[in-house]
Amino acid sequence: MTGTSQDSVEITVNGEAVVVADTTATLLDVLRGHAGMVSVKDGCSPQGQCGCCTVLVDGQPRVSCVTPIRRVRGREVTTVEGLAPDVRADWGEAFAATGGSQCGFCTPGIVCRFEGLRAKEISHDDRAKAADALLAHMCRCTGWQPVLDAWEVFGTPVTLGDAEAAARRAEIEGGVAQSVGPHVALGEGGFSDDIAPPGALVAVPDGDGWAVAETRAAALATAGKIQGRRTTADYPPPIELPEGDFDAMLRTTWTEPAYLETDASWCEPGGEPASLLGNGGAFGGKLESEIGEVARRLADEHGRPVRVLLAREDVVRNGPKRPPIAGGMNADGTGLLRVARTPGIVVAIARVAPDVTVEEVDVVGPPTSAAIRGAGWLEAAVLLAAARGEVGWITEPTGGEATASVAADGTIRVQVRAGDPLDETTLRSYCTGAAHMGLGLVRSESIAVDPETGEIHDLTIRSFGVVRALDTPTIKIDVLVDERPAVNGSDAVMAAVAAAVWLADGTPTMWPTSP
Repeated sequence: MTGTSQDSVEITVNGEAVVVADTTATLLDVLRGHAGMVSVKDGCSPQGQCGCCTVLVDGQPRVSCVTPIRRVRGREVTTVEGLAPDVRADWGEAFAATGGSQCGFCTPGIVCRFEGLRAKEISHDDRAKAADALLAHMCRCTGWQPVLDAWEVFGTPVTLGDAEAAARRAEIEGGVAQSVGPHVALGEGGFSDDIAPPGALVAVPDGDGWAVAETRAAALATAGKIQGRRTTADYPPPIELPEGDFDAMLRTTWTEPAYLETDASWCEPGGEPASLLGNGGAFGGKLESEIGEVARRLADEHGRPVRVLLAREDVVRNGPKRPPIAGGMNADGTGLLRVARTPGIVVAIARVAPDVTVEEVDVVGPPTSAAIRGAGWLEAAVLLAAARGEVGWITEPTGGEATASVAADGTIRVQVRAGDPLDETTLRSYCTGAAHMGLGLVRSESIAVDPETGEIHDLTIRSFGVVRALDTPTIKIDVLVDERPAVNGSDAVMAAVAAAVWLADGTPTMWPTSP
């Protein structure tokens, strides 16, 4: 009888029987490791907080990373790969037509969540119900609005833009080459761990070294991994404001880039490690990662392919953060900014505020990076806008320009000039996501770092303060065409929205303004 053995578990995955000997495994482990369903993404396991691993169990959405395989014994599991071909195609086209998928890491889980709504016959005109369902998910790229647009247009005739032009715009906005099209929303963007060779060993951090085993679950057990938590501790920003009379003053704390695909690479013996940037730039957070070289070394050492995987807590503890700042600015562009010592940060600030004095200071805490999206120059540009009492047009270092305002009902209105739009849907999606990031940076995002030890205490993905779908206001993007070649526009949008939100909040001296 199906699923009755006490020594194994049998489930049905997309119509095919799958028998698992390890009854302690999670459904996520089985789907990715045994069944090869790579649409099921691991963004935070075993936290169960990002929704990227959501699948359908007997037709109902379930987060697979916190579901023990024994609890679904004998049941029917459906992943995006197992949806009816016409349904898969309609979802892929809906997300591509609205810009609802950029890197595509979160969207397979969201598609399964939306399928659960369809099973309940929820109207596609009901954005509120869809937004409520997204409380179980995180999307860092799109700012939610294009995702809800995809829910609305599902099953209706849609027009897809030129794929080559869309990919060019995505590369300009994201900083790395990206795949664009309906397949991306279905989980087929080509992330590093999705294309690792079968039978590769798995390595996870183990103190100062690496635990290597046949499976991820075994490697984690060897490393003795303990689930991270969210703290109730409240630590002040790490840098003191300078003395002096300034037109605007700002003090920021630690924030996490919060990209959803955790760092992953793999390598064959004697080969080249797989890029961590399989289909997304991770907002600059992965550019200095060393795990590719770790994969190369371990593959050569073991004589077999090795996958190196970081868990969410590993990324939070060891990944680079946005450099905290504290400073003052005058309307004439002069001022003093103190910033956590970070290679390249002085140059980044000088690009938008050449007359500001920058003091680098040593702070106890995680590593920082000037490669993080807008690091340093965004804060300087926002301070200058506040000092002048208006957003104006903010220009990011490559020439993109944006301005923004916040209406009385909370609606965020943005104008952006980024040269040739190439593909307006893609540009609008990136700009909406950037507006969402600017909003969160000012109002809600932070992580708790002990000022004496530098230890990070907020280790769950929900503790970062990323703005949820239900809490995201309407964002209206007006793309202004100009005759220049295409340049990045979304970074300027992030800065302009941050300035507009801060001004609307009355420019309190500390971010986040309402954690």
